[in-house]
Amino acid sequence: MRTLKEVKVGETVTVTKLNGTGAVKRRIMDMGITKGVEIHVRKVAPLGDPMELNLRGYELSVRKADAEMIEVE
Repeated sequence: MRTLKEVKVGETVTVTKLNGTGAVKRRIMDMGITKGVEIHVRKVAPLGDPMELNLRGYELSVRKADAEMIEVE
């Protein structure tokens, strides 16, 4: 089991599971991160937060705390 937080820059991964509950999980899903979606990690800020992702044809920045809730393969 690997989370999005552990993915290196340049890698493309597929979401397998979303952890978290209630409003936090809903917010992640509202950003377009759902099971089966491919995510390409474009950049990570110098201090590691946030991560810049490409998914569903657009760019998205997520905090590491949120990335930790997203399981990928």
